[in-house]
Amino acid sequence: MFAIPLTARDGETAELRPLEPWRAEEFLAHMDRGRDFVGQFISFADRAADLASARALLQSYADRQAADGGRIYGIWLDGTLVGGVLFVSLDAAGGTCEVGCWLEPAAVGRGLVTQSVTVLVDWAVRVRGVHRVEWVVASGNTPSVNVAQRLGMRRDGVLRESYEHRGVRHDMEVWSVLAPEWRELRDGSQSTG
Repeated sequence: MFAIPLTARDGETAELRPLEPWRAEEFLAHMDRGRDFVGQFISFADRAADLASARALLQSYADRQAADGGRIYGIWLDGTLVGGVLFVSLDAAGGTCEVGCWLEPAAVGRGLVTQSVTVLVDWAVRVRGVHRVEWVVASGNTPSVNVAQRLGMRRDGVLRESYEHRGVRHDMEVWSVLAPEWRELRDGSQSTG
């Protein structure tokens, strides 16, 4: 197992780690704390309603990882699971992937999602050779749109009322960054200090 340290504000300890099925109880407790907030736009809150369904959700990502089609990671703040990031899909042979995130209210505003997604995108581009990384977000999910912007992604377009969640149809924005753009953003920012 690995843990990647993240820079948290106020001297807190934060880490990015794999979120595996054996952590289902911890994942469910996290969902219970943030269910209303997370569930505004993300189906995890509804899909992880009890221990069995939380375990099944995490197992589905373990299966995707085994098939090289997706992955899921948790964000821990001072030892407590507070959110996560994931490859919703990963097609290294086709050169594309979609990344996403979720966070409970206690961890909002600390920069943990942006740092964590940066780790995922960097790995996808530099290690797996992915050419196009996508971020699909409900137009009303302003914090998630802001993450896409901070990552240097460009908005490709809006899929009008393409996603139904909790009985409401949402416009979905598609954001992306291409491998050459990502390398320029990352390498250029590192060379300027």
